Amino acid sequence: MYHAFRLMLMVVLGCLPVIAQPVTSQMLLEGLKDPTKWLMFGGDYTSQRHSPLTQLTPQNVGRLTPQWLFQTQTPAPGRGLETTPIVLDGVMYITGNNNHAWALDARTGRQIWHYQRVLPEVLRVCCGMVNRGFAILGQRLFMGTLDAHLVALDRNTGKVLWDSTVEEPKNGYSVTLAPLVVKNKVIVGVAGGDFASRGFIDAYDAETGTRAWRFYTVPGAGEKGSETWPNAEVSKRGGGAVWATGAYDPALNLVYYGTGNPNPDYWGDDRAGDNLYTCSLLALDADTGTLKWYYQFTPHDIHDWDSTQVPVLSDLAIAGQAHKVVMFANRNGFFYVLDRENGKLLVGKPFTGTKWAREIGPDGRPVVLDNVGTRENCLPDQRGGTNFMPPSFDPARRLFFVTARETCVTWVSTKPTAITLGDRVPSGGPKHFDDGPQQYSALRAIDPTNGTVRWEHRFRGYPSEMVLDLSGGAMTTVSGLVFTGDNDGYLYALDSATGNQLWRFQTGAPIWGVAPITYMLDGAQWVVVPSGVTLTAFALPGDRSR
Repeated sequence: MYHAFRLMLMVVLGCLPVIAQPVTSQMLLEGLKDPTKWLMFGGDYTSQRHSPLTQLTPQNVGRLTPQWLFQTQTPAPGRGLETTPIVLDGVMYITGNNNHAWALDARTGRQIWHYQRVLPEVLRVCCGMVNRGFAILGQRLFMGTLDAHLVALDRNTGKVLWDSTVEEPKNGYSVTLAPLVVKNKVIVGVAGGDFASRGFIDAYDAETGTRAWRFYTVPGAGEKGSETWPNAEVSKRGGGAVWATGAYDPALNLVYYGTGNPNPDYWGDDRAGDNLYTCSLLALDADTGTLKWYYQFTPHDIHDWDSTQVPVLSDLAIAGQAHKVVMFANRNGFFYVLDRENGKLLVGKPFTGTKWAREIGPDGRPVVLDNVGTRENCLPDQRGGTNFMPPSFDPARRLFFVTARETCVTWVSTKPTAITLGDRVPSGGPKHFDDGPQQYSALRAIDPTNGTVRWEHRFRGYPSEMVLDLSGGAMTTVSGLVFTGDNDGYLYALDSATGNQLWRFQTGAPIWGVAPITYMLDGAQWVVVPSGVTLTAFALPGDRSR
């Protein structure tokens, strides 16, 4: 009796987080309407990462100060945390490198529980031992793993409730994206396009972990799109990995996912054709996985310009006509606005200085310029005009915010000596100039109705012979702020309308491919960002003791 009373007292006094009602599908549909919550990778199903919170403003954001840090102590070679936290009921759930995950007190950063999945001896992970976050439904958290499993954890304890095999890691597969919960299904895609593998998107029953459907991003023999591959042997290791979280339109019941590069990355002579559905945006029926439409951004890609960026949904008036749209800043340096009902191209404009193409033709394909890949007409590097760092969209100011990358390389294409399923396929790559133009990243604000870049906030430049790493993504607020980060470790608050810098803080490690989140708790608006292997929480100064 004493222990029960003590536990109740601790809850009342705020010493323990309160576990409230299970997360419902309706709560997911409502997204950020309750600003005490951040329930999915993109904030809500639109993936706009646009918060309704107004406590932080351009006038007071300069007083933002760190309140707590959580150090995961799980380094991955060359990579930091890439997780987007889930927050509700005063608890924060994060995934980390090397198949770790935690529940934290969102007020203090105190660890509540820790989960670690033991990794097998054989792993084939292309690009860092990372993970980009949980999904949640009921009292379950869902996490993809580096050994290509999908696990459901008890939200209260971190204990495994079910464990489903997505694929075998020995075949070149892993799961690094944050799953997307739609109704009673958990949707995931696989990484592995740099290995000789065939990409796919899966949906699993949230209660049991039973697979509900699978869509292969490279068509099989006789299927629609297979004519864009020379033969079945080539297409079955054709790439098309899916390692960025998609978006969902409940009215159309469609999920939208970008797909990765064809394989081999840089050698295309033995895979003549457009190589569908690589480097594309796919619209799939959420219940069945049936393809409703696709749009291919870079046909027959030979530069590793994956389209594994984050699709963003909104309603826009373009040329005086209302459209339900999906916006997509692509690795090939172009910004696209598509009608999300049918995939029709509405806007296609470059948002970088890319010199391989400057327009999209009437057929929806880029118009490739002459003599591309030379010193004079150099190309973006393999990480492209942008990458997986999440963009943000402010519907009131009608601005799309994306981290752009300005790089300049030539390319080497090498015929592989052998291609074995599940193995990496060396086939060339970019070549940097010793005396070329300076490279840099910048947060750019784009008017999606016409593709015009309204402003940019440029980060520190890099010499031309260096590999320009990835900077952070973006998160916006109704009050007119946009938060972003860079490779030097700075977290910035900028004025959404002008790009003027209002505040910055040195976190101590690069902010790599990840965007901050924000939530309301104890009367304060918090901003949380990963950098390196540390999570830092910010708020305005004030007494939040209880």
